[in-house]
Amino acid sequence: MMTFILFVVALAGLLIVMRRESGATSAIGVMAVTGLLSLIFASGLLALVLFIGAALTAAAGLPGFRQSWLTPRIFAMFKKVAPKVSETEKVALEAGTVGWDGELFTGRPDWHNLLINRNTGLSEEEQAFVDNQCVQAISMCNTWDVAVERADLPKELWDFLKKEGFFGMIIPKEYGGLEFSAKAQSAVLQKLASNETLMVSVGVPNSLGPGELLVKYGTEEQKNHYLPRLADGREIPCFGLTGPRAGSDATSLPDTGIVCKKKVDGKEVVGIRLNFEKRWITLAPIATVVGLAFRMFDPDGLLGETEDYGITCALIPRDTKGMEIGRRHCPIGSPFLNGPIKGKDVFIPLDYIIGGVDMAGQGWRMLVECLSVGRCITLPSGAAGAAASAVGTAGGFTRIRRQFNTPVADMEGVQEPLARIAAKTYISQAAVNHTANMIDKGEKPAVPSAILKYHLTEFQRGVLTDAMDVHGGKTVTLGPRNYLGIGYSGAAVSITVEGANIMTRSLMIFGQGAIRCHPYVLKELAAKDNDDINAFDDAFFGHAGLIFGNAARAFTQALGLGRADVPFDSASRKYAQAVARFSAAFGLCSDAAMTTLGSELKMRELISARLGDMLSNLYLASMVLKNWHETQPVEGEKEVMEYSLGMLLHRTENALDEFLQNLPNRAVALVLRGVTMPLGRRWGSPQDDLARKLARAISTDTPIRNKLIASIWHTNGEGTVENPVARYNGLLKDYDKAEQLYRKATKAYAKGELPMTALHPEERFEAALKAGIYTKEEADFMRQYETVVLEMLTVDDFPFDEFARNKETVIDHNPA
Repeated sequence: MMTFILFVVALAGLLIVMRRESGATSAIGVMAVTGLLSLIFASGLLALVLFIGAALTAAAGLPGFRQSWLTPRIFAMFKKVAPKVSETEKVALEAGTVGWDGELFTGRPDWHNLLINRNTGLSEEEQAFVDNQCVQAISMCNTWDVAVERADLPKELWDFLKKEGFFGMIIPKEYGGLEFSAKAQSAVLQKLASNETLMVSVGVPNSLGPGELLVKYGTEEQKNHYLPRLADGREIPCFGLTGPRAGSDATSLPDTGIVCKKKVDGKEVVGIRLNFEKRWITLAPIATVVGLAFRMFDPDGLLGETEDYGITCALIPRDTKGMEIGRRHCPIGSPFLNGPIKGKDVFIPLDYIIGGVDMAGQGWRMLVECLSVGRCITLPSGAAGAAASAVGTAGGFTRIRRQFNTPVADMEGVQEPLARIAAKTYISQAAVNHTANMIDKGEKPAVPSAILKYHLTEFQRGVLTDAMDVHGGKTVTLGPRNYLGIGYSGAAVSITVEGANIMTRSLMIFGQGAIRCHPYVLKELAAKDNDDINAFDDAFFGHAGLIFGNAARAFTQALGLGRADVPFDSASRKYAQAVARFSAAFGLCSDAAMTTLGSELKMRELISARLGDMLSNLYLASMVLKNWHETQPVEGEKEVMEYSLGMLLHRTENALDEFLQNLPNRAVALVLRGVTMPLGRRWGSPQDDLARKLARAISTDTPIRNKLIASIWHTNGEGTVENPVARYNGLLKDYDKAEQLYRKATKAYAKGELPMTALHPEERFEAALKAGIYTKEEADFMRQYETVVLEMLTVDDFPFDEFARNKETVIDHNPA
């Protein structure tokens, strides 16, 4: 019995040492003391095992011993197996900053580092712009009119956008721009997101493009000339990066710029001869200035000894001789202005290079650094806004749409997708708002930008699919009344651009994060490159301590022992503790994958993707927790928070399970499963009862529905296009009264108190009034209410030949 007690004491002591990462000395002390007690009071065999363990730990863990024999051998092996990092990968790894994503890699995230930067919201100026100019802009366009009738925004809207500075949100005020915070840019795009064409047209010039590149890297002459003109819309920019053979692999673009001499106005000048073919370039058809990425060469040494400068960025006026521009692509679902650009022997002066000649060859670094911010804002904000619009329309429609004498929102088959819509909207808003706040605090979140780009656009696709499903025939019939179908079909655009989602998930999120965010990997690689054995010793054995620490934390917390101390209230504490537990499991699995697969991990994209899924869901859950912690919750928000976090933790555990099922080294996978999931899976899908509560919350006039749709256009004004969310809001405010009267008429009909032929609601209202079941006020109310309901249920129809662009091809199927 004493032997068992001492064994448990030794194990508990070692787990405590490992959890705290207290080092080899503490572990040796635990084994030595318990070994001595075992020798005196219990088993000599246990004492021998503990003494041997202490000796081995001393030999491998104490710096004075290990550096003389162990470190050199490990260092030599590491040099052989460590993955080679290319120059382009180094640029991507060095771009941006590491923040909360790095904490999640440690396995013991310090929540103080997340909560210290409170989101204080927008300035008065920014909020006024969102409430006024943004509302006016979105109220000027109907989706059908923009997408089908015009295939463009109305001219008066373009003029308004230019006049009010929408294209200069990122440009400093000294150049005439708005100089908005990242949070404000996100708020603007969320407000405009119910019209995809408008959101993209405003978002792209304020994301990756000439404006941001000029602000950060332009010469003073370039800034003074272009920034005021970009800010007030005199110049419309586009940026040419992707082409027929360079999409996601932008570093392999084949477009060339050859440094050469040419006579211009009788003078011989040094410039660049460009040959390029770009496609999928947003705003290209109307752009007045083109940002262009190309590979720059100087074969004749006109600028110096460098022959291959690498990727370079330049600004080219639209009327430059040899450039073909103006044709259009037709993006699926939403015909925002997008098209190809070609150039044959286009000659430009050297001062067209953004930043001047000194920035030649720095284009990839410039693009990656800008993208780490832009990808956090434009598409994620659009996704959050589109999801909020779906809350407004799907919630409203399912409440007023009655089948089998009941609102379809009360049917469980409809409630499940409504709950997903609510949760994904809540997560998206928390993630994009709080990540934008990080940017405003000085961070350039490279890994979170990939997380948000992938997961929020996938949420958008899922939300719009669910919204389409619950609308049924209402939104599969296109026309001016269809507020959802065009956006639904256009969701594929967000999935593809700014880094295709497949690539982002399988290569970027974990592939970049594993090196950039890990506490030790980058240090180990740097030590290898510098052949610094002392730096390697510190990094490697710190890394080893982290692995043991994560193993102990993952195991004990999975058993419910030693849960993390988290600064959250009782409603959210268990979710934060689960994030800490899975952070330890994620850190341990990351190290196991890198150790067992080595450089092969680059090619094992599904393994990388599942680790990326774990990291992503933990990051999104952290944003939800932060949002809950520092905002005032409204009635019904607790249920949305619980559903959202339950869903994210279920997804995290699912990714962990799939990782363990597919890790090639099955022995390691078996050990990892025992450590990280000793009691099996613990997080199932959110409960049905919670789904019912969410569905009712967004399909009735509740504080949480109003909070979820607060970021979008939800009002109607005189002289504006019809706003379906505002119409549904009005119907929901009167719903309780209407529902009582619906039931009164239905019950009277069932009793035979109304004529059998009164099948339409309007007929029953009149019959109920005549029979004295309704008062005149009730009948008038229901007539008016049902008129609006019928309008929201109605779909469009067109003349027979409406859809044929060439009317001569129309067949007369019923000749006279």
